[in-house]
Amino acid sequence: MVAAGGVGDHPGYDAAESRVDYATVRFPHADWNKPLYTIGVAAELAGVHPQTLRAYEQKGLITPKRTSGGTRRYSLADLDRLSLINRLTEEGINLAGVTRILDLQSRLDEAEEQVEGLHARVKRLAKRVEDLQNGNPGAVGPIIRATSQERSIIVRKVRHQ
Repeated sequence: MVAAGGVGDHPGYDAAESRVDYATVRFPHADWNKPLYTIGVAAELAGVHPQTLRAYEQKGLITPKRTSGGTRRYSLADLDRLSLINRLTEEGINLAGVTRILDLQSRLDEAEEQVEGLHARVKRLAKRVEDLQNGNPGAVGPIIRATSQERSIIVRKVRHQ
């Protein structure tokens, strides 16, 4: 169940019995963001009632893609997010708290991607500086620009005479 007295409680519906543990299944070649599953299938895989998915969408917890006819389609990424929502609500976190946690997780993911990009950029620049210091300016190229919000670094090809 989503939570005692929560959005997923419907008469005659036992989410715990219908929940499928899809998280243990590997999809190595699947497009994680491809919208594949209708609301009924997604609800069954997530172990919640379809109305719960509609409520989650209304609260902004999940945003399924829509077909040209307006039918909701859920991706593996959506199902993974639903799994996290279920775990959090089962731990007693209300939907407002879940919303905040998901927002912070999204921000953290974006920051980690930026850090990875910056690390790669620093490695490239360090290699170019090393090439210049070792007297190999041809490896650097004519002009290299690395910019940030605060400053700009310009390295020009040095001619050795």
